[in-house]
Amino acid sequence: MSFVLRGLALSVFCLTIVFASCKHTDETNISAHNDTESHNMGKNCMHCHKVGGDGKGWFTAAGTVYDSIGNSRISNGTIRLWTSLDANRILRATIDVDGNGNFFTTENIDYTTGLYPEITGTSGDVRTMTTPIAQGACNSCHDGQGTPRIWVR
Repeated sequence: MSFVLRGLALSVFCLTIVFASCKHTDETNISAHNDTESHNMGKNCMHCHKVGGDGKGWFTAAGTVYDSIGNSRISNGTIRLWTSLDANRILRATIDVDGNGNFFTTENIDYTTGLYPEITGTSGDVRTMTTPIAQGACNSCHDGQGTPRIWVR
């Protein structure tokens, strides 16, 4: 009987470890215009919003948008991810920039063929990245140190 109880205890322990390491992966967390609940502007969102991370939801794309100088955040813009730059391009994702200048989504995004990000500001200004991305941790590159921040007018 003792052997059975030890086996049961080991099974419960293993299940606890599995569920604890998968926390927040099934939570939906998507930015919306005017929302101001986001945080850590300019930081790499995927440090926490990843499988096993402490952030709510596993982000597939996230970042922060600034003005052309890179000092002030721009709110309520729109990020679009396209399959190419030509006229035959296909829209793969649309993500709202929130009231704090952050954008993020837990929706599934397929980056296997590379996607071209485009940002539209509330002024109508549009900026397109001319090289494809293979992942959505935008602030990991656009940190304002080595690579300019994401910006729009």
